[in-house]
Amino acid sequence: MKRTSHVNSGTSYGKNIPVTVLALWCAMISFSQEVVRETMVGKGWAGNSVNAVIFRKNSVVSYKNMQFTGYYDEGGVLTLAMRKLKDTVWTVRKTVYKGKVSDAHNTISMAIDGDGYLHVSWDHHNTPLRYARSLRPLDLELGAEQPMTGAEEAKVTYPEFYNLPGGDLLFFYRSGSSGRGNMVVNRYDTKHKVWKPLHRNLIDGEEERSAYWQACVDDEGVIHLSWVWRETWDVASNHDLCYARSYDGGKSWEKSTGEKYGLPIREATAEYAWRVPENSGLINQTSMTSDSRGNPYIATYWNSGAVTQYQVVYLQNGTWKKQATGFRKVPFRLGGGGTKKIPLSRPQLLLAEKKGDTDLYLIFRDEERGNKVSLAGIKAGSRETWSVSDLSSSSVGQWEPSYDTQLWRDRGELHLFVQDVSQEDGEGLTEKAATDIRVLEISGF
Repeated sequence: MKRTSHVNSGTSYGKNIPVTVLALWCAMISFSQEVVRETMVGKGWAGNSVNAVIFRKNSVVSYKNMQFTGYYDEGGVLTLAMRKLKDTVWTVRKTVYKGKVSDAHNTISMAIDGDGYLHVSWDHHNTPLRYARSLRPLDLELGAEQPMTGAEEAKVTYPEFYNLPGGDLLFFYRSGSSGRGNMVVNRYDTKHKVWKPLHRNLIDGEEERSAYWQACVDDEGVIHLSWVWRETWDVASNHDLCYARSYDGGKSWEKSTGEKYGLPIREATAEYAWRVPENSGLINQTSMTSDSRGNPYIATYWNSGAVTQYQVVYLQNGTWKKQATGFRKVPFRLGGGGTKKIPLSRPQLLLAEKKGDTDLYLIFRDEERGNKVSLAGIKAGSRETWSVSDLSSSSVGQWEPSYDTQLWRDRGELHLFVQDVSQEDGEGLTEKAATDIRVLEISGF
């Protein structure tokens, strides 16, 4: 991964934050220079967390020297923005489309294909597919809504785009309802500008459960997929952490041992990276990544003793291992349905590799720390205490982290989508006025 250092002008995110981040990171890894700045995009809906949930794949996307983001404005209008990467001013355009912002599931996901066309999917919770593509490369004007393949598009939830080497895209989503859903996978052919179905049911809940997944594509194009099973609508019924990978763009799948999966994958045939019983506070839809050797790393949280702690499960020399955090102090119970008001966010996981060592970074938000944007880090396999610091000086409410994955992969620069949002339990709404949509930039890895 290319590492660069940049000195950028712009608004700093908290008066003393660059110094704080520098002290933290230099303690963990020898970086030459760290700079933190933020750019303001516009005002976004903040009555719940629909703009700021972790399963936005993606909230910020880059193509060459251009960057795009999307959000619902105060009226629920799907709004897109773009800029050159070094610019501090965004070009903002409201589309002709709206979303049901009262449901925090109905988030916006984006990607840019190898020809520079923007793909956007939005407004889903067991509802028909909503998808459009830009009329021109590197442009904000979307064309008409259209189907992808025409199959399994009546009850869509959790749309996610992933970029493949060569410019094609993958699109994952759940078909069906919570506890009774299946995983659908489509592939976009950039050359012919068409979507093709790969799997109408990659992970089969057998009408008894559903899989809640996270995925990543590594530098070699290997797709890594992990998931938890949920037995009912109740999040407390989440259990176990499973794994699969694909070397051929998502057509065939195998376990970490190389054993081929018979498809669809079911509870009895899945590889279990880590066993976690029901009622353990195991959260769903978190994040994963991989190192340069193709080893997957999965970040999540579940109960460790009486307190819920972030956990990292990873593969090393063919064996699944776990690195616990242990820095949280306050217990809470995870249970119930709908979008939850939870005292901590689901984590994003990043890796930095240097001289054979792998450094783990968790980006998160925790009520214990005043609901700020926070960062924790440690060397993989170390028994030392995690280093933890805050990247923001004020609360971001019920925000969860999402970032520009392509920019991190290409340049080692972290650009976070940040908004101060509220969330009442079980799809509740607040009267919080629209708040600033910001992109927090951390460069110098």
